[in-house]
Amino acid sequence: MERVTLQTIADRVGVSRTTVSNAFSRPDQLKQELRQRIMEVAEELDYPGPNPAARTLRRGRAGVIGVVFTETLSYAFADSYAVGFLRGLARVAEQSGTGLHLIGWPSPGVAEEVIGDAVVDGFCLFSPEAHPLVETVLRRRLPVVTVDHPYVPGVPFVGIEDRAAASEAATCLLELGHRHIAIIAAQPMAAQVPGRGHEQAWLDIDLAAAHRFGAGRARVAGYHDACLKAGLSWSEIPIHPTTNDREIARRAAARILDLDPRPTAVIAATDEIAFGVMDVAAQRGIGIPDELSVVGFDDVPAAEPAGLTTVRQPITEKGTTAGRLLLEPSRDDPAPCVLMEHRLIVRRTTAPPPRTKRNS
Repeated sequence: MERVTLQTIADRVGVSRTTVSNAFSRPDQLKQELRQRIMEVAEELDYPGPNPAARTLRRGRAGVIGVVFTETLSYAFADSYAVGFLRGLARVAEQSGTGLHLIGWPSPGVAEEVIGDAVVDGFCLFSPEAHPLVETVLRRRLPVVTVDHPYVPGVPFVGIEDRAAASEAATCLLELGHRHIAIIAAQPMAAQVPGRGHEQAWLDIDLAAAHRFGAGRARVAGYHDACLKAGLSWSEIPIHPTTNDREIARRAAARILDLDPRPTAVIAATDEIAFGVMDVAAQRGIGIPDELSVVGFDDVPAAEPAGLTTVRQPITEKGTTAGRLLLEPSRDDPAPCVLMEHRLIVRRTTAPPPRTKRNS
């Protein structure tokens, strides 16, 4: 069967090829009746529309930006932080009539091929610290914005001061009198500490420093700063790696709460991990905050009703800022580094440790 083209439709309708092209790409330039006739003929001939890549070459733009996750898309849609970021990015895209092409990382090789073939005007890289997809995206030589990590010289960046924010979270507990603190650190679903499973071993400071998830590494460094400033021995603080998944985080929480003596406070690198700690504490009848204090990070929507003390970062605003940097690039500063504000939000999951209460 002969391939149907714009010219095929033009010959059938009795108009020029340009008129048919306008029916698909510039409908406002045609009378409604003529465009409707062209679309009817296209449907009769089973014509799917102009080739996206060819149309992009003609227009000079695709009208689409690629959003690259270093996790699977199913994981991203289950993550409150990622969903909030996408909400902000989508708002900006909708205002400019731009579409989003979401790209996950189901397995090595697949995403690289998708990125290489993507018909987009630019890419937004979401928390891709040291991930192989970073180089794949940069090789496309299209506009790029990175979110959270890493900062690539010459590439626009959006993030917060994760290290300082984490230090504030730890300081909150230290100022309440906690000295027996445990930390549950976050790492991507796709990453594990070399030779260790998600819940099989403690994470020491050397492994934390080598952690390829930039935000997670920065947060552990911030906890480290606060604990050392308070005179705590870092080597005596249990640090457990887990993923930003509530069910998996429960396993890490169980190991933390199995310790003897049990910590009086847990610092969770994300709110989802903090919720996992709270779940296990509730199952075991451990009172929060009377017997155990918990601090999270992110301030996702579920944090407020749960009464979680956490670090608030502007999740949705990160998305809108990243979108504007891609769609409205600045001529004065082609590669801005935008550090957004964070704030410690104290709620009901933190209090002085039990011993301090008894002695007061």
